[in-house]
Amino acid sequence: MRAREGEQVAERIDAHHHLWRYTPREYEWLDESMAALRRDFLPKDLMKEMSAAGIDGAVAVQARQTMEETRWLLDQADKCEAIRGVVGWAPIAGEDFPEVMEEFEERTKLKGLRHVIQGEKDENYILRTDFVAGIEAMQGSGLVYDILIYERHLPQTIEFVDEFPEQVFVLDHVAKPLIESGAMEPWAERMRELGRRENVWCKVSGMVTEAEWGAWSLETLRPYLDVAVESFGVERLMAGSDWPVCLVAAEYGRWFEVLREYFAGFSETERDAVFGETAIEVYGL
Repeated sequence: MRAREGEQVAERIDAHHHLWRYTPREYEWLDESMAALRRDFLPKDLMKEMSAAGIDGAVAVQARQTMEETRWLLDQADKCEAIRGVVGWAPIAGEDFPEVMEEFEERTKLKGLRHVIQGEKDENYILRTDFVAGIEAMQGSGLVYDILIYERHLPQTIEFVDEFPEQVFVLDHVAKPLIESGAMEPWAERMRELGRRENVWCKVSGMVTEAEWGAWSLETLRPYLDVAVESFGVERLMAGSDWPVCLVAAEYGRWFEVLREYFAGFSETERDAVFGETAIEVYGL
């Protein structure tokens, strides 16, 4: 995006990406269908993608549920100016969670936490007493909580969010609707209901991996994007790549091209919000 002399251009932020040093044991969820992701993805790799796509900054999000990874992501962010913030993992449901978090008090790039709710066998994990107590302990910390669920977890998520009207929540990957099968309901109705909570924002990310990997198009995704806009309003959406996971279905730059095409008919102010300003405000980047 080229600015005229004296003109300010809004920053473009990738609100959701991952980094990792690959080991089979730690990334066992990368099955044969994702064999191309069984390698390291480091800041230098991300910088190439961001530069080519015109992205100025990014938010790194946890991919493993370990404190070791959270520390490592923060170290990478400290060494890489373009990584503006980190959504890490910590034992939210643990009795010693408040004490554990003391370690990060001086790590200013820690902007939020996430737990892989979608991976829990307990469908009601997000409502567990110990987990809810951990979110209670987060109150006042300024940390965002990123919600990672499948679409079937939306009813529990709505109940969970209602417990914490002052907590900032960000829904990842539009709650992973069943795009490949073309199913819209009950996901759409539940998204509209969740969107009524003004303390919840939503990332338009992770959609291509829920579609048919080799056969999706903007038209495949458009109904789901329409529901996201209807549910949250453009002002509570933020664009994220979900790189490198997205690579099984779309190159980094291609995903942002698709989003730019979809949002082309919106106002410049709305586009600036989706592609950067909302992420900057919500995460305090």
